[in-house]
Amino acid sequence: MKALRNLFDNLKPHVEKDGKFHYLHSTFDAFHTLFFVPNRVTKVGAHIRDYIDSKRSMALVVLAMMPALFFGIWNVGYHHYLATGVEATFMMMFLHGLIKVVPIIAASYTAGLAVEFTMAQIRGHEVNEGFLVSGMLVPLIVPVDVPLWMVFVATAFALLFGKEVFGGTGMNILNPALTARAFLFFAYPAQMSGDFIWISGLSAGEGIVDGFSGATCLAQAAAEGFTGTLHNGLGQAYTFWDMFLGVIPGSIGETSTLMIMIGAVVLLVTGIGNWKIMLSFVLGGLAMGLLLNGLAGYSDNAYMTLPAHYHLVLGGFAFGAVFMVTDPVSAAQTDKGKWIYGFLAGFFSIMIRVLNPAYPEGVMLSILLMNVFAPLIDHYVIQGHIKRRLARATASAK
Repeated sequence: MKALRNLFDNLKPHVEKDGKFHYLHSTFDAFHTLFFVPNRVTKVGAHIRDYIDSKRSMALVVLAMMPALFFGIWNVGYHHYLATGVEATFMMMFLHGLIKVVPIIAASYTAGLAVEFTMAQIRGHEVNEGFLVSGMLVPLIVPVDVPLWMVFVATAFALLFGKEVFGGTGMNILNPALTARAFLFFAYPAQMSGDFIWISGLSAGEGIVDGFSGATCLAQAAAEGFTGTLHNGLGQAYTFWDMFLGVIPGSIGETSTLMIMIGAVVLLVTGIGNWKIMLSFVLGGLAMGLLLNGLAGYSDNAYMTLPAHYHLVLGGFAFGAVFMVTDPVSAAQTDKGKWIYGFLAGFFSIMIRVLNPAYPEGVMLSILLMNVFAPLIDHYVIQGHIKRRLARATASAK
């Protein structure tokens, strides 16, 4: 580390004001603070002293996503070999998944960092740390067979129009990763819908077992309703435990509720995740699921018969509860607002999932909708506090 320290010390005079490469100060600072804690002191009156800064907070969130990422890599290989009918070892499955997933991660970070560094240089400010998380979230919420150029374009769009136009990290009203996912879904619906996109190699159709279906469990429930079981591409029934573990087709990092829960523990233990939003999101989803189950007898929508607890382990619900709806920038900020925000996000997720005939998933749209309403929720919560305090003050004055 001493050699690295000396390298940064030697380069620093050249990127400071009046230095030959002063216009690269933001880029230098980004790499410098990645390896070393800044030696700057606080110069303003209002400040917080803590051992952890935003960059290291983001790194902990990325660490919390690792269980879901590693399982997703294996799951990509597992379903590829299931679809082709080839007996494969654990390592063969993992290596196949690694070859498919790493380029998607690389495309996401390449596009995002290019936007971040460019905007930092144009504005003359520090490179924001927010994309450390968004750059990993985007690959985890997309199908494995998504073209890399689409990932690149969607990520750049989300950073520019979902974050930078609002002023950068900390100013955005929408979750950047979900903005990228929404852009992909609405801009390229043909490539982002259908059974083939969820399993590696299924879109090419080469070597696929005859009659193999790549439909996700949610797609099956939407098309056929719930008849007691959901099944894999070979017609073999899934158990609830299979769905909880994540051995089902879906977006790369969203299938395993168990791995996502491990990530949730990391976020809660380190104090980065917000348990109020996570819990209220799950309660909202369960409430809507139970309501739909109760009304199933009055409708011909077979999707309403899917048991409420199944919704928690299917699609992007668990991933959304832990990593998406809890985004500290786009979520509600007040304590009561967090309960309201999380509950409504979970409630609408299942409502959109079941009642929207064109889209068997609702987590993305629900969270983006609540991102927009989060400031309004906080506003009314604060106004409510003000009115109650004024009422108490008036009563005591009398």
